[in-house]
Amino acid sequence: MNEEVQMALSEAEEGMENTLTHLRAELNKIRTGRATPSMLSSVMVEYYGTPTPLAQVANVNTSDARTLTVQPWEKSILQEVVKAIQNANLGLNPQNNGEMIIIAVPMLTEERRRDLGKQAKSVGEDSKVGIRAKRKDANDFIKGLKADGLSEDDAKTSEDKVQDLTNSYIKKVDEIVAAKEVDIMKV
Repeated sequence: MNEEVQMALSEAEEGMENTLTHLRAELNKIRTGRATPSMLSSVMVEYYGTPTPLAQVANVNTSDARTLTVQPWEKSILQEVVKAIQNANLGLNPQNNGEMIIIAVPMLTEERRRDLGKQAKSVGEDSKVGIRAKRKDANDFIKGLKADGLSEDDAKTSEDKVQDLTNSYIKKVDEIVAAKEVDIMKV
């Protein structure tokens, strides 16, 4: 197999790996009923006139499975942090005690768990579309090489390798989404 085909395969694999990384990041945003600091990763706080990620202006910790604590480094921005958490539409109600912010994470209802499971599946489907797009790019490149003189057998072998790679990554997406669904449905 020539270098160009090998390059197309490695580019496709790299793109598929990036898609998996993105999938994991998106699934981390879907809450499971347990308090995790990553739940607040999308919160932006107005800090001296600049939108700043919460993690850059405060420590975010879990004191137990249902409680998050946010300790800003400057007490003067406590109200800004509370406002940012409320504006993030995460369904959380932050309580300011003058020293830190305490957030009680509510239990998920059965219906909400099902909705979150559907959301996880949707994110998984989007990832599969991304993986298939990488497959199409690689196959198009191989077809271009075929027009430039790559043998029919080498082209077919290369396309089979791209399909095997695609199948393995689609399987990984299914496994990651299934694990997240189990996590969401756990009470």
